[in-house]
Amino acid sequence: MPQTKHPPGQLELLTSIGLAPLPPRALAAQKGDFGHVLVVGGDRGTGGAVLLSAEAALRCGAGLVSLATRSEQVPAALARLPEVMALGVHSANQLMTPIERASVLVVGPGLGQAAWGRSLLSAVANAKVPQVWDADALNLLARAPLPLPAGSLITPHPGEAARLLGISTEAVQADRPGAARKLARKYAVVCVLKGAGTLIADPVGSVALCKRGHPAMAGAGLGDVLSGVLAALLAQKMSSWDAACLGVWLHACAGERLGAQGRGLAASDLVPAIRHLLEEHSACQA
Repeated sequence: MPQTKHPPGQLELLTSIGLAPLPPRALAAQKGDFGHVLVVGGDRGTGGAVLLSAEAALRCGAGLVSLATRSEQVPAALARLPEVMALGVHSANQLMTPIERASVLVVGPGLGQAAWGRSLLSAVANAKVPQVWDADALNLLARAPLPLPAGSLITPHPGEAARLLGISTEAVQADRPGAARKLARKYAVVCVLKGAGTLIADPVGSVALCKRGHPAMAGAGLGDVLSGVLAALLAQKMSSWDAACLGVWLHACAGERLGAQGRGLAASDLVPAIRHLLEEHSACQA
């Protein structure tokens, strides 16, 4: 059953029992039934971020996954993820056709804040499909407000949340539920405020708390993986609230399971663990 929302002002605790499941797949299922995720980002020097998001989206059940990135990143993308359709783009105009084919967009991983990233973000913002905004998409949003489509998610860490709200990181951390609620209301989206005790908030004031996770998750790239997980769940027709709750829980529990092995947890380590947890929670075949 979907995660039950508590009255505004109360925190609800995420548990596996209350999380919405993905339905089993019909025997005649085909890839077009499960959405098309397009991941946008990967400026020079940060191509790995979009690969992590794309791989997570693929492994969490999106029917199709595409990647729009710098042309020089495409060979590495094809070598690592031959299942993902990789396109080199130089301008927003080249992004129009891929956007039209997508049902969910991820923007921000490795996007950068230079002219290339700003141009791509402006094109994405005009698309009328659910989106997941992370990383530099949020930093650019803090500098120049843009509308986000209905059903979208933002996934700031405390520093990004502070820039979006125009306050200090310390103020965000002093009242994390309040900051998450303000962000959800300000942008009319579901907000995932990352950190120890990740929070999910919606525009009407509901807030959920995830107490799972592990300190070994304090490393680069784990947020990129989360963005891909969330996009895959949206692509499979979950609501933004249910996708956020399930995605955060899967990500945190995978980190907890692997963190027991100690330091040195790499973001890509999480993807197989998340896939297994998702199957435990929502079996592909009844």
